[in-house]
Amino acid sequence: MKNQTKVKVQRKKYIRVPQTEKMKLKYLFSIAALILFISSCENDTKPLNKDQSINGVVAGHDAHSYSNTDEIRTKHLDLELDVDFEKKTIYGIARHQMERLKDTDTAIFDINGPEIQKVTLGKKGQEKETDFIIGTMQEFIGQPLSIKIDKNTEYINIYYKTTENAGALDWMEPELTEGKKHPYLYTQGQAILTRTWIPVQGTPANRITYSADVTVPVELLALMSASNPQVKNPEGKYHFEMKQPIPVYLIALAVGNLEYKSLGKNCGVYTEPEMIDKAVWEFEDLPKMIRAAENLYGPYQWEQYDVIVLPYSFPFGGMENPRLTFANPTLIAGDRSAVSVIAHELAHSWSGNLVTNASWNDFWLNEGFTVYFENRIMEELYGKEVADMLSLIEFQELQTEMAQLDQEDTHLKLKLSKRNPDDGMTSVAYVKGAFLLKTLERDFGRQRFDAFLKRYFKDHAFQTLTTEQFKTYLEKNLINKTDIKFNVDEWLYKPGLPKNCYAVSSPRFEKIQALAREFANGKDIFKKPAKKKGKKQLPALSRDQYVPQEWQAFIRALPKKMDPERLAIVDEKLHFNNWGNAEVATEWYVLAINSNYTEIRPDIEKFISKVGRRKFLLPIYTALNDNPQSKQWGLEIYKKYRNNYHPVSIATMDDLLDYKP
Repeated sequence: MKNQTKVKVQRKKYIRVPQTEKMKLKYLFSIAALILFISSCENDTKPLNKDQSINGVVAGHDAHSYSNTDEIRTKHLDLELDVDFEKKTIYGIARHQMERLKDTDTAIFDINGPEIQKVTLGKKGQEKETDFIIGTMQEFIGQPLSIKIDKNTEYINIYYKTTENAGALDWMEPELTEGKKHPYLYTQGQAILTRTWIPVQGTPANRITYSADVTVPVELLALMSASNPQVKNPEGKYHFEMKQPIPVYLIALAVGNLEYKSLGKNCGVYTEPEMIDKAVWEFEDLPKMIRAAENLYGPYQWEQYDVIVLPYSFPFGGMENPRLTFANPTLIAGDRSAVSVIAHELAHSWSGNLVTNASWNDFWLNEGFTVYFENRIMEELYGKEVADMLSLIEFQELQTEMAQLDQEDTHLKLKLSKRNPDDGMTSVAYVKGAFLLKTLERDFGRQRFDAFLKRYFKDHAFQTLTTEQFKTYLEKNLINKTDIKFNVDEWLYKPGLPKNCYAVSSPRFEKIQALAREFANGKDIFKKPAKKKGKKQLPALSRDQYVPQEWQAFIRALPKKMDPERLAIVDEKLHFNNWGNAEVATEWYVLAINSNYTEIRPDIEKFISKVGRRKFLLPIYTALNDNPQSKQWGLEIYKKYRNNYHPVSIATMDDLLDYKP
């Protein structure tokens, strides 16, 4: 996932239940059976009520899952889903094929919202109802669904429907889509939201294959993170297969009025018809990216790589759902200036999807590797100068965010027990992780380090990994093969950035930053330069003389507050106020808010009424909230457009603004 931005909030704690508590479940099932027997006589298959529920056991290997995958685990999931837009409900059956690892009479799943209607054991058509208990709700992780099984249980079938508490689902009215005629639905599973729409064993340590049969309105196309159709089915029925094992947070669904166009032999783009031509042009280099990635670190192992451009409410820049990257339409900047996000999501096909963090404490293994890999792809396609500018932008963001975080949260290896795993999705995991790899590359040499990474992806393909396992592998296969000393523990387990951190520089950034300082000091930087004798007349400063990343550096080099009249001059000459590049626009809007440049408010409102990407919403609403002259206006704007955003963005903004609807 690209471009997470976090806000620090106070959260409630939950109580970890001792592992020994799990042993008590078998004694409680006799009570549950009696209650379920009585309720079945009344044709009511509802689970135990709140007073009768019990606490589950948080899995010892993962503080964010109750599942007992060390005893019995899902190895294949077959879904039957009926998508009802009128009721904003998915009616589902989750058929889990299990692998028993130890003797147990209980299989525990994670849920956080689905209404469980009944549970059966056995193959489809040969099912027998069984007892189940839903445990006490705990913040962030939801509830344990404990199911009674017998020694021969191989199939567990969970009948359920989603509720309004499904935080993964974004049901969109037609007016919020590009075409304005059809509704739209998409999911966002990372980190632990898949359990809000599918009962699963929710730890990333367990990889599964899955299949699905999905029914949707006939005028819409359904897609998943699996093998996908390219045209609509006249009956609205679709079958999907994901034959490579993946963690459940990568199960994804999108349903809308969609069109597909190929970009190459194994890649293409889906989006609404109104955006398809723009998307095809913007992502034209995708086949080159795939070739560059394969040349670096080995074959792409997912057969097809497609991108779906979702509606603007999607809370992230991209999400690496295998075979089908979910992308925010802010990537369609009109000048291909935001395609590094696509390079990032493609890189996840190796780091994150192929080799996955075993828990959310190890999240940097997903994102640090991916940011490094993304930068190598960008260097291969567009040159080192561009890649270095992209790295500098991210490094500046890392330095800013680290200054606001608790010291412990600047470690690569995190401690997220009793916390929302989203708290670990900061630039530390992304950029500090990437700069660890950049530092290793510098110290051990690119050729040797590339060989190490290529072998790393091959040796751990379709596996999960902890930070400690990575450290052992790194020392054995790279560090200990040389006489070079490297401070691995400091990078992994200590706060901040070590002194040996790789330093990236950019002469082009230095030039544009000098220009910003001149403007801040009152110089007319837009005046046409005087013509020198015998030389060609140089043009006046214009926006197309620099790339968007340079203009980001320009804005960041300006004072945090400026005379609004000076900012109006920039808008008159460079039109930052309505640029298609959302990265530059966001930087500009924040400076404008801090400077009380109120003439730009209509442009800000237009932007945040449409864009739901959390990376952009958070700094804008933060600036509005922190400025007494704009705080009330910001709150009114938020209330006006709040329902345009995904639940992920809504939760962050509600916390930031202390808003309670």
